Amino acid sequence: MSAELVPAVMPTSDLSDAFPEAVVLPPVFNDYGGQIRFSGTVQTLRVHENNPLVRQTLETSGEGRVLVVDGGGSLNCALLGGQLGQLAVDHGWAGVVIHGCVRDVAELRGLPAGIRALAAHPRRSGKVPLGEVGVPIEFAGVRVHPGMTLHADEDGIVLVP
Repeated sequence: MSAELVPAVMPTSDLSDAFPEAVVLPPVFNDYGGQIRFSGTVQTLRVHENNPLVRQTLETSGEGRVLVVDGGGSLNCALLGGQLGQLAVDHGWAGVVIHGCVRDVAELRGLPAGIRALAAHPRRSGKVPLGEVGVPIEFAGVRVHPGMTLHADEDGIVLVP
């Protein structure tokens, strides 16, 4: 079965069975958005405790994509909050997965987007525009490439090459 033929509603458990080469993210991500189930083509971003590139990316047309952010697993500040979550919705992003933290959880829960992160943290990030966009990223022992297809649901997150 090719990734292009995968139905959008196919459960991640079935995807992991159908695609032995699929990458399954470790179960360390919590659900913060209003959409538990979401999928889309991956756009990657690597930042550390600064979120201007997250904002810049979410201000572009998402076209149903999912932004996967390697925030270094930092638990020191949030890389996404209510304002950036709303930007994602306004610009057509299906979701955001952050290897780091979010804030404004009540606002994020009300948004029609998938949002996964390690934890919530009340502190905002720094505002230095440092990072890399569209590069392979690696976290939690998993390598994520731009262009992969991400599927998320109640059981987890699966990436199909």
